[in-house]
Amino acid sequence: MAEVVIVADEESGGRLAAEAIARLVRGKPDAVLGLATGSTPLPVYRALRDEFSGADVSRVRGFALDEYVGLAPEHPESYRSVITREVVEPLGLDPRRVRVPDGTASEVERAAAEYDEAIAAAGGVDVQLLGIGTDGHIGFNEPGSSFASRTRVKTLTRQTREDNARFFASPDDVPRHCVTQGLGTILEARHLVLLAFGAGKAEAVAGAVEGPVTASLPGSAVQLHPHVTVIVDEPAAGALRFADYYRYTYDNKPTWQGL
Repeated sequence: MAEVVIVADEESGGRLAAEAIARLVRGKPDAVLGLATGSTPLPVYRALRDEFSGADVSRVRGFALDEYVGLAPEHPESYRSVITREVVEPLGLDPRRVRVPDGTASEVERAAAEYDEAIAAAGGVDVQLLGIGTDGHIGFNEPGSSFASRTRVKTLTRQTREDNARFFASPDDVPRHCVTQGLGTILEARHLVLLAFGAGKAEAVAGAVEGPVTASLPGSAVQLHPHVTVIVDEPAAGALRFADYYRYTYDNKPTWQGL
């Protein structure tokens, strides 16, 4: 079972995840971070600014989860731009050591396969940050995605495009396709940290953590991983049947265990 930590608010959740990442980097200066985009991980990146202050992060490496197909890297909502703006520059990471899938490659499928190869060559991801969509997707692995899937091109659902329309001038501007790490790729990371905030994520969180393991809810793949931390605020925990147990186990957890 995943460890579920219920926090007061998203800032508390962000600090908790950031502290775990900072401990990792202090012990492993060339740590490989799996970087999520969207609004969910922003509290983590904000907290990391303090955690990384004065630290040598020149050897830290990063791999983004996904990228839109056909969106120019300089577009403000390309994930290359988002990662640069929200992660690389504020945290002082070396941009040459942070990769994002290439959604403009002439042969996107080949570029996707090479992305998996690059993750493996880096030694694999140490800690992978994840959000979860209202339809249960992680990365851009929409319902029906294989648990063995690798980095590849996917068609976004209407629901995902509507959810992401807030970042664009018009819903029609949201790309229909993406390159995303597959569920099989994600599950190879050594530690998964899934974050969810707000009542709108409650059903997806409950399905991912407590429901059946099913391709119909890709987030449920985390149940197959040996080291998963799920950090949610009270509204996002609203549909969890065992919320009281999660609170009890976290309150009585040995301090030496960490996340």
